[in-house]
Amino acid sequence: MRLLVTGGAGFIGSAVVRLAIARGFEVVTLDALTYCGNLENLEPVAYAPGHSFVHADLLEPAAIEAVLARHEPDVVLHLAAETHVDRSIDSPLAFVRTNVLGTANLLERLRNYWERLPAARREAFRLVHVSTDEVFGQLAADGAFDETSPYAPSSPYSASKAGADHLVRAWGRTYGLPVIVTHCSNNYGPYQYPEKLVPVVILAALEGRPIPIYGRGDNVRDWLFVEDHAEALLRVAEWGRPGETYCIGGGAETSNRAMAEQICDQLDALEPRSGRSSRELITSVADRPGHDFRYAIDPAKMREQLAWRARTSLEDGLARTVRWYLENRGWWERVRQRALDGDAVVAARDRTAAG
Repeated sequence: MRLLVTGGAGFIGSAVVRLAIARGFEVVTLDALTYCGNLENLEPVAYAPGHSFVHADLLEPAAIEAVLARHEPDVVLHLAAETHVDRSIDSPLAFVRTNVLGTANLLERLRNYWERLPAARREAFRLVHVSTDEVFGQLAADGAFDETSPYAPSSPYSASKAGADHLVRAWGRTYGLPVIVTHCSNNYGPYQYPEKLVPVVILAALEGRPIPIYGRGDNVRDWLFVEDHAEALLRVAEWGRPGETYCIGGGAETSNRAMAEQICDQLDALEPRSGRSSRELITSVADRPGHDFRYAIDPAKMREQLAWRARTSLEDGLARTVRWYLENRGWWERVRQRALDGDAVVAARDRTAAG
């Protein structure tokens, strides 16, 4: 089976690529290499037999058509997306462009490609569209999202992902394109871009800086180790049924403050701070607008129909993650420097435009 993975140089996408190559699949990684796409994430498989990389944007029709014509994938795993809620609040139209328009363009290119396939390959083709539990809005203190949960997105990010989900299902219903939608809970693990909660806590604690936590830190998330998510997506790609939706959760609900405290404890065990607890660095900051209180996923369908369950406990996953960041300081230092350089370029461009 030949896979095309969009956004394959990102955090979750690269985990899928690395696992798929280890499993013997042929993989074509497509990525626009925006701020969070990083070729270093693919270094373990960069020269592996059966792996190809294509630098392209989903809004470039000719580039997408060329990739499909040259590599002829059997399954497309669509992970390319803008994903950070805070960025979506600051720059909502960038999320509409990538998540909505980018997905629409990919769907049209895939529809044209799929319709020209021989009958047997057309029957076997799949598009797996990777979405989020955030499209469902927030939960109260109990209950969990499942495949029938209604949409109620709260942020520009989740609204743009909801729009993409609706487009994917519309192309399935109207044109017969064999599509599958997945919804995952919060991911964490190695190679995560340092703007999300887990790496933010790790790097702040390592450097002795305040660890920012929104509000009182009571917001609850269901945490999923990224390698378990990659396993689930390959399971869906191989055995999932077109037209179906699958919810993928880690079964590890924890508040943001408790998550930060666990990370601090892991760091203190591996790299003590002169007898002081890293927990002392946890600092409450003003809450962000529209901050959902709680998310949780019921993964029963994945367990019962595709024989998948998350295998990594939160304790083990955090230990592996913290250890990875300690052992890969060069990776995150280079990522942060590129971010600083990018901000400097934007600021210079803005000054030129203003002046």
